[in-house]
Parts: sequence; structure tokens; C-alpha cells
Amino acid sequence: MNRLKKPLAFVLKFAAFSLAVSLTAIYVGGTVTKTVSSFYIEEAPTKIVIDAGHGGRDGGAVADDGTLEKDLNLSLALSVADVLKIMGADVIMTRDKDVMYASDDSPHKKLDDLNARIKTVKDAGDCVFVSIHMNKFPVAKYSGLQVYYSPQNDESKAVAEAIRSAVITYIQPDNERQVKQSDSSIYLLSNLTCPAVLVECGFLSNPSELEKLKDETYRDALAAVIAAAVMEYVSSNQ
Repeated sequence: MNRLKKPLAFVLKFAAFSLAVSLTAIYVGGTVTKTVSSFYIEEAPTKIVIDAGHGGRDGGAVADDGTLEKDLNLSLALSVADVLKIMGADVIMTRDKDVMYASDDSPHKKLDDLNARIKTVKDAGDCVFVSIHMNKFPVAKYSGLQVYYSPQNDESKAVAEAIRSAVITYIQPDNERQVKQSDSSIYLLSNLTCPAVLVECGFLSNPSELEKLKDETYRDALAAVIAAAVMEYVSSNQ
């Protein structure tokens, strides 16, 4: 793997500055793109697989206003991928459109879809895996990003901690949620041997957090933080 020059400090410094000036002032395609490009990796980039959870007929969680988890997952995942590419990472997406990888006549469509994503990761070889999801709970008061890590690779927890630390520092200072080791209920993390995490980026059941997650500028800020944290992990494990 290769080394990126202080990716976390630089990108997050920009994000923090932008958010301080305006609560909605961070853009992946504009100023961020132009500035971060000066830190482009010159050597062969590390492979990072970004997974936008759910898709197609599998909408995932549904907010009270009808917002589908799959749509927010894809939008955020694409933004994370954009920032990683700017940094020079070799990004592979399990899906880049609204699709479910299962035939219409399959009796186990969800399992087929998950296994197709696992195949994408295994075909990538040496890589880091990040799955993007949204949370939902019957009680509306709960909020905050939380990261689950795979028990199949000891480095997974380090990736999770890097994301948690960055998000708390720059996006959600009051978030007290700890990283958690996944169990068999998270099929992807149970079946991958590379460093792998699943990021529950917020609660669709919390009205305030839902509005943030529906805001493109907030998602771009969150994407920049997640991407920079992943690259910080990569650069510190050469």
C-alpha cells in the first residue's frame, strides 16, 4: 500500500473550516476537489471497496416521510468514492446505481445480492471494505453514527475507530456511540477476511437527523470525513 500525505488533517481541516463559516458549506465537486487533488497519491493506489447498502427491490429502512435508505446510502457512498478517488485511491463500488444483484425468479434474492457483493470484494484482492447504511429504531430520540467492524480481521477495529474518531471530532461532537464488533446478523462482515466495517450513518427514525441526512451538503461533509479517516488508516499502515 502507499502513503498519502496527512489526508485526515488536511481534508478535515477544510471541512471544519467550511462548516464553521456556514453550516452547509462543503462541496465535494468544487473547492474540495481542487484543493485535495494536490495530495494525489503518485504510486499504485490502495484498493478500497465502497458498498452502498440495499438497492433495487430492497429499499432498506423507510423513514416516516417515505425516504428510502437505499437512496441515501447510494448518494453518500458515491460521495465517499469521489473523495477517495481525488486522494488517489483505487475505488471499487459494489453498486453505483439502484440495483439488486439477484434474478427475479430467485427464492433467496437478498442472499444472492449479498453474495454478489462478497464476490466483488474477494475479486478485488487486498483491500479495505466500507459499507454505508442508515439506521432506524422505534424510538425517535436515538441518533448518531455508529460503526460495526468485522471479527474476521484484526485491522477492522482500527478502521472503525478511525471513522468514529473523525466523525466525533468534525461532525458529531456529542456522539458517544462506541464501535461494535459485528455478529452473524451482519452477513457481509461475517464473510469477509479483509479489514471491513459497516457504517450506520444516522437514524431515519430521528426527524432532526433525517433532515440532515437528506441534505446533500451534510452528506458531502460526512463523506469527506469518512473518506479521509479511511485514508488515514491506510497511510498509517504501510
